[in-house]
Amino acid sequence: MENDLGKMTILSHIKELRKRLLVSVLALAITTLASFAFSQTLAEILAKPIGGLSTMAAIEVTENVTAFMKISLLSGVVLAMPVIVFEILAFILPGLNSNERKWIWFVIPVATLFFAGGVAFAYLVMLPAALPFLLDFMGITTVPRPNDYFSFVLNLLFWVGVCFEMPLLMLVLSRLGVVRPKSLIKQWRIALIASAVLAALITPTPDPVNMGLMMLPLAGLYFIGILFAAIGQKKTKTGVEKKQKQKKKTKTKSVK
Repeated sequence: MENDLGKMTILSHIKELRKRLLVSVLALAITTLASFAFSQTLAEILAKPIGGLSTMAAIEVTENVTAFMKISLLSGVVLAMPVIVFEILAFILPGLNSNERKWIWFVIPVATLFFAGGVAFAYLVMLPAALPFLLDFMGITTVPRPNDYFSFVLNLLFWVGVCFEMPLLMLVLSRLGVVRPKSLIKQWRIALIASAVLAALITPTPDPVNMGLMMLPLAGLYFIGILFAAIGQKKTKTGVEKKQKQKKKTKTKSVK
């Protein structure tokens, strides 16, 4: 009988997961189709750093359509993200306690803000600095192809946005007890070297100016992450202390 109940529970979880996935996929399909209405405007915004869409040239017949579909899919994912996140939370939250739920509701908006900050930094600072160097390198005039250009820009925006999640990652690791603020402070030199290497990998140009534009924010994010890690560690310590106090109280009551 217990095995049957266990199987029923697993089956109900699978059905629930299937339902959540279907809703997420449906939301993605709807938002992708809806984004066709403004993908042209989004393409013009992405092409602004090189002077607009008129500065690009397509070689293949289907290249413009491919670029348009790529932008539409990306904007569809962004628009569907609230629904996707909601469905994920609706599946996970019932199995979490109140403290873990509060933790998740804190992490999601903060992660969104950091990612948006990284995307804005890449678009407003990195692209205007990098593109003139790339387009006029060696004195050769470059005419970008739409598919290649949009892939380049979207990848850069995405990975810089991911890098800006560093403080939040350090906060989570500190709360889990994987890292400590003191050890992070001691390893600041290694962090600077790692920031330089990561900046060299992300930056689309080999010149030190553009590399520095990426390295400085990464280093700053590391030190912000140390502050976040200290906050996370304090919360963990208070939780442990509360448990220890509760154990002492129960012991004293049992002795009485």
